[in-house]
Amino acid sequence: MNRQRIPTALVLAMVLSSAAIAQEKQRVANEGTIGDKWMLADGATLATAAYPASLAARGDNACIALGYLIGKDGSTSDFAVLKQWNSESGEQEPVDGYWQAFAQAGADAVSQWRFKARPGVDVVIPTYTVATLGFQGGKQAIDGAALREHCQIKDLADQLARVKSKRFERGDTLKQDMEKNRMRQREQQVEEIMRRANSKPR
Repeated sequence: MNRQRIPTALVLAMVLSSAAIAQEKQRVANEGTIGDKWMLADGATLATAAYPASLAARGDNACIALGYLIGKDGSTSDFAVLKQWNSESGEQEPVDGYWQAFAQAGADAVSQWRFKARPGVDVVIPTYTVATLGFQGGKQAIDGAALREHCQIKDLADQLARVKSKRFERGDTLKQDMEKNRMRQREQQVEEIMRRANSKPR
């Protein structure tokens, strides 16, 4: 299995790399519309995302909209969570690492998907699209289609523009947070130096 780790910052901030959003000769296709150019590769199946074992005891129902790129060779990459929902707290993260676990489960499955160009497609163009993945927790029964509806993206190009816009809106806040973290680390280093200096025998 090809496991591609998703950085936590990418998932939590829902930030796409500029390469994933706008690459030379790359198209954006809504979910369910890639069939005009792509089909499953011979012998390939669409692997299903497994419920994260670390969260199984919680039993939440959850869904994610996982953006991904179909490359010229039909492999998938550039995974990014574009939308998320859970039955306990909506879009919020109930515990640390929650969305990271679902994103990783989704990426583990989608990274196994393989496509090939449809017969008659002369020029193969990488395609950025999205998969809506539902995770049934078992605590409360829910129809799979109703669950995925919480995360479905009707207009992927519009959603990508909104995600990109949020990234720039949050830019100052992220810079401030990074600076606060650097200051905290420096303070901790100084405290550690002082502690060691004071604990030396004289």
